[in-house]
Amino acid sequence: MPRKKEFGETWWGKRWISVLESFGWDTRLSRGRTYARTGHVVEIRLEPGRVTAKVQGTRPRPYRVVIEIKPLNGRDWDKVAGAMAGRAVFAARLLAGEMPQEIEEAFSEVRLSLFPKAAREIKTSCSCPDWANPCKHVAAVYYVLGQKFDADPFLLFLLRGRTREQLIEALREKRSSLAQKEPVTEALPETKTTGPPLDKELDHFWDAGEELDGLIFDPEIPAVDAVLLKRLGPPPFWREKEDPAALLAGCYRAVSRRTLEEWGN
Repeated sequence: MPRKKEFGETWWGKRWISVLESFGWDTRLSRGRTYARTGHVVEIRLEPGRVTAKVQGTRPRPYRVVIEIKPLNGRDWDKVAGAMAGRAVFAARLLAGEMPQEIEEAFSEVRLSLFPKAAREIKTSCSCPDWANPCKHVAAVYYVLGQKFDADPFLLFLLRGRTREQLIEALREKRSSLAQKEPVTEALPETKTTGPPLDKELDHFWDAGEELDGLIFDPEIPAVDAVLLKRLGPPPFWREKEDPAALLAGCYRAVSRRTLEEWGN
């Protein structure tokens, strides 16, 4: 038996569905879930603060659904970007295209919310004759949105008024600004090295030596692939269409796996 289509399989997709269910729409949402699973949502489009969709009902022509959630303004997004940039792990994961588990904390820190906090924050309309809100057509779109968010968490930010590119650019600027404000450590005094001439040590140049016997290494595969490339963005000389981080991520993973294999031996 094929598995039923689920909506909200990631933590952020589940959060979207749980927020809607907390508004007391259980019966209506249940009917909409059935519509969503059976493919009645035939078209869906997202833009800042607005979702438009077509849902096939009992009539030949699909019903037109509109869902509106007020986007955050520029000043609010600047506060959110600052809160995100202040936590290195948030910036790293977002720049790597991932959604940090505690992302809502960044919004709460500046007294804002990524998800709607009350039913009144969502405005909907449907061309069907059902007077209830949400009707099953609107509810179906809610669930398909959960599936869309599963596939691309940045659509949540788009619904709140920022594209992926805008958010990443803001994070890079904030992180760069923070780096410039960090105190500069004093340079170490110049020291003279002593030892035998290099040409006398060529046969032993790559030997670790007794000085390194006490060092302990514990290599791990990084949580985010190619995080430095993703944080810095393409280098100035890059002329290819594809992101260099996407091209090199596989190489980094292969190097990490080989390192662990060699270390285990």
